[in-house]
Amino acid sequence: MASEKPQVMVTCTAPVNIAVIKYWGKRDEALILPINSSLSVTLHQDQLKTTTTAAISKDFTEDRIWLNGREEDVRQPRLQACLREIRRLAQKQRTAGDGDALPLSLSYKVHVASVNNFPTAAGLASSAAGYACLAYTLAQVYGVEGDLSEVARRGSGSACRSLYGGFVEWQMGKQADGTDSIAQQVAPEWHWPQLRVLVLVVSAEKKLTGSTVGMQTSVETSALLKFRAEAVVPARMTEMTRYIKERDFHGFAQLTMKDSNQFHATCLDTFPPISYLNDTSRRIIQLVHRFNAHHGQTKVAYTFDAGPNAVIFTLDDTVAEFVAAVRHSFPPTANGDKFLKGLQVIPSLLSDELKAALAMEPTPGGVQYIIATQVGPGPQVLDDPHVHLLGPDGLPQRVA
Repeated sequence: MASEKPQVMVTCTAPVNIAVIKYWGKRDEALILPINSSLSVTLHQDQLKTTTTAAISKDFTEDRIWLNGREEDVRQPRLQACLREIRRLAQKQRTAGDGDALPLSLSYKVHVASVNNFPTAAGLASSAAGYACLAYTLAQVYGVEGDLSEVARRGSGSACRSLYGGFVEWQMGKQADGTDSIAQQVAPEWHWPQLRVLVLVVSAEKKLTGSTVGMQTSVETSALLKFRAEAVVPARMTEMTRYIKERDFHGFAQLTMKDSNQFHATCLDTFPPISYLNDTSRRIIQLVHRFNAHHGQTKVAYTFDAGPNAVIFTLDDTVAEFVAAVRHSFPPTANGDKFLKGLQVIPSLLSDELKAALAMEPTPGGVQYIIATQVGPGPQVLDDPHVHLLGPDGLPQRVA
């Protein structure tokens, strides 16, 4: 246990991002370099975020990390890659004479505590938020400046997209060393104020096939994945960027759904096949298409990452009606008052015509709850010392 207060302690938060053009498959496992570029939407931290505190002290005898209150093995390779990379950059900056003012030794050990305010490993991009937050917090502690894409990417590929708010592209890059495989903002968080996001939590269970293993198998066995990466994604990246810049919801929504469907098709084309969607996921897809057909236009879009939970994109004037449609199709079995979390949504009544158009036998409890959110900013430094997850002794003091 530390005998004195840590020399430096910093707490930061980082957001979840949801890809609308999916990343699946690596060309380099060690450096985590993707076989195709991807594009994502950063969700607001008021609803979904990782909070991380990092501290360094001359009294710490080893690097240690706690995740959601439980100590994890700090020797985990991706964790080590992030730590190594940050320390390397800090050393490089010092040697260049940029960091002379830093009153700390790079040999000091670090303690890290991290918590998510949403289910972990359930296909809600927890590793992206977690590693983005780790990279950003460590950079503050060690005084590292500049782009952190490489550091975050070493932890989890899509984490580099969580380093920015708004709409973000991760360029696959061409270089073997990955120096050009970086994230860049396409449009800031305030660019499309009407856009809303609904996370339909179908299951908070840990998924059976982890993303890392799933991707590896897909790269080795799926011909469709190779075709997708080479022939489909480049044009879709250009298209999606245009739809976002022009705030063209119809184009954005249709392409988001098509890309999600194709990603899951590559999972089925993997051998043995991988299925991240369950029956409720498929019913949500059906609900969205029937809702849109009833309105005669695309008012709602779904996307699914490597898990059964749906992320829905819509505009602010459609939220209330779609939430009512979800509640009608998947009535809550308990805690009906807690069914909707996040942004306030004034419930709307469903018309008999829409109920008839949905033509779905209700599945009680199929959707556990909905998180209503919007596009949000990138990582933040929290200045209030009361929010630190580590105490003065460098050990966890609370679980947020």
